This record gives sequence, C-alpha cells and structure tokens, in this order.
Amino acid sequence: MAQIFLSMDGVMQAPGGPDEDRDGGFSHGGWAMNYGDETSDQSVLDFYSLPHELVLGRRTYEIFADYWPRHGDNPIGAIINRDVKHVASRTLEQLRWENARLLQGDAAGAVRRLKDEAGPNLHVIGSSNLLQSLLRADLVDDLYLITSPVVLGSGKRLFGEGAVPTAWSLSWSRTTPTGVRLDYYARAGEITRGSPPE
Repeated sequence: MAQIFLSMDGVMQAPGGPDEDRDGGFSHGGWAMNYGDETSDQSVLDFYSLPHELVLGRRTYEIFADYWPRHGDNPIGAIINRDVKHVASRTLEQLRWENARLLQGDAAGAVRRLKDEAGPNLHVIGSSNLLQSLLRADLVDDLYLITSPVVLGSGKRLFGEGAVPTAWSLSWSRTTPTGVRLDYYARAGEITRGSPPE
C-alpha cells in the first residue's frame, strides 16, 4: 500500500516543507500543510494504525528520522518511531533510527522478497523515486491518495514514465472541510477497453 500526498495535477513532491525536496528547482515545498484538518488528521492516523511495516526511500527516511524521534508525543510519531522501517538506499551504509533496516540490492527485488514473506502489510510513505520503481515492477496493490485542492504545474508526479497500465477500484472516498480528497484505491487487474455505442 502506498500513501501519497498529491496536488490536483498529480504532483507528490515536497508536500511537507519548503526544503523537503528542491530537485529540479522545485519551489512549492510545503504545499499540503495548510489543508490539514481534524478529518484528514484522523484518516492519516487510521492509516498508520493498521498493522504494517514501512518502506521508505532514502530522502523520506532522512526527513522522517530527523523529525519523528523528536515528536514521539504525537500519535503518528509514536507509531512511526516503533515501526519496522525498511529503507531503500544506494548511499547509506548505516541507519541510526530505531527499528530501521537497510534493504539490500535492487529496491524492487528487495520489496518483492518482503512481500513474499509472511508478515504485516508494507506501507510506502511518499518516497517518490522508490515508488516509481515499485510501480514499474507492479508491486503496488493499494493507493491511499490525499489530494489537496492546489495545482502546482511542475514537480515529481505519482505516475511517471514507465508506469504499468493498470485498472484501479475506488474502495472509499471522503472530502474534508478544507477540500482535501481522501481516496483509497485497490488494484483491479488489467485495463478493460470499450467502444462508443453505434
């Protein structure tokens, strides 16, 4: 399962802060923060409360490892700090955050092996570069999209080049008082094609 903060035009880059990810000259970091409310906060907490282990890319891991250990009194922080965290990185050699484990070798292959093991669900949070690899390898079964009412025009997008054509089924949807769309999609197999009526 992947949880992604999105803009209306599909950008997932740097929702949490100005300096979160400036790749490509991105200057809109923090675009999602003014849309949080009690409904979306509770929905995110419900997501984190499901039995799971986290899968994070290097950048997301570093952002989380810098922030959440200092915010263990936050209900989400309390969960994330005790979570098992699998980290995909080609550059990190050791991880300082409690319960963090470095994925060995190819990230998609490592995640496939984790999925094949008996254990809790794997939750990918953000991690745009890693997520592209997992989508291309057809390893994402569910999407939890948190879409803010904003258009950014540029930035890293959820479905990049090489995404596998896939049908998705909307399991539930809700709109918060601030206009954020909360949508949960499950994999629904291959795309079915049709033709207009004669």
